[in-house]
Amino acid sequence: MCRSSETPLDRILSGLRDLPAWVAEQPGGQLGPVIIKGREVIDRTEAVTAEATRRFEKAGGYKADGFLGMVPWLRVNGKLSGGAAAERVDTARQLKGLPRTEEALARGEIGYQHAVAMARTAEHVGATEVRKAEATLLKAAETMDPGQFVAVTKHFEHQVDAAAVLADANRAHERRYLQLGEVSNGLVRLEGQLLPEAAAMLRTRMEPFMKPAKGDERTAGQRAHDALAEILRRGANAGDGKSSGAPRPSLIIKVELDTLAGIDGAPAGELEWGGTIPMETVRRMACDSAITRITGLGELEQELTHAARTIPPSTRRALVARDGHCVFPGCDRPSPWCDGHHLIFWGDGGPTQLENLGLVCGAHHRKVHEEGWTLARKDGRWVATPPPFRVMPRARTG
Repeated sequence: MCRSSETPLDRILSGLRDLPAWVAEQPGGQLGPVIIKGREVIDRTEAVTAEATRRFEKAGGYKADGFLGMVPWLRVNGKLSGGAAAERVDTARQLKGLPRTEEALARGEIGYQHAVAMARTAEHVGATEVRKAEATLLKAAETMDPGQFVAVTKHFEHQVDAAAVLADANRAHERRYLQLGEVSNGLVRLEGQLLPEAAAMLRTRMEPFMKPAKGDERTAGQRAHDALAEILRRGANAGDGKSSGAPRPSLIIKVELDTLAGIDGAPAGELEWGGTIPMETVRRMACDSAITRITGLGELEQELTHAARTIPPSTRRALVARDGHCVFPGCDRPSPWCDGHHLIFWGDGGPTQLENLGLVCGAHHRKVHEEGWTLARKDGRWVATPPPFRVMPRARTG
């Protein structure tokens, strides 16, 4: 191709071919500007493609490729998800009525997600109303990240047309759902859409349990999972720093005595809603739980319930008074976050008495049971011993 016929897109693509090698030569600590400029290039390109999208759609260019609309054409040819393609087409349409916003995006003064927020606001209250406050809104966008700016646009929408905002919220209410999948590979998929107030309440409850502790190796997603499990375990007062007066949620596990006794070869625990859990998980949960024994079919109609394995309230108070917080060395998680752990598991003959108990948080309770750590009290001090080093067997290759 001769130089005179080279388009701006050709030059951009040529530069992109050279970019990886150049980035590889740069010191890692100095790549911040590269990342920022890279994002600016992407955002400014979105402004150009928005105009191209409008013109291409108006001309019906997608029809020549056999498509019935712009969204499916962009999804396939632009390698986008259906939602991402629809967002770009909708944004392109709305930006036609917001020229100042499109210009700000093209100059790199705002990011693409800022423009999306402006476009959605125009869709909700009309481009005419947005243009009246466009300069003010853009000034706010320049100083805020897109998440913060969305709140600004929502306030603006409410000021312009509160009834429309309420109607939109009511439509969103109809789309709320929460779904628990089936157990697959030891996990259950959770998906859904929460109303903002429900999400806010959930986050408020979860937040105290999501902060990483010293030496915490969990990912953010794992901490969020554990926080959700913790507030469910603690019940009504989770997150307020107080012990819950509400009953603990029931988790029904069907298990054989051999499993509780920790005998090799014993079956796993069977959850009421399907799925299984390992022996040591069963034993951890049984450290402070009510136990119902069914020793024969004749007892199905008249179960014999033994709650003696649950630490009595008086013993729990003494345990909290003695230990104060998680006794695992180096941990200071408060007592409301903790379980009573049997140093010698009750299924192995250990008594539910103060001298055989220790206060441990959920994470360290799991370490003792599932991860093989040993917790002991020696001369008034707590000692945690890691499991012996074991060489994992190599995977078979044949």
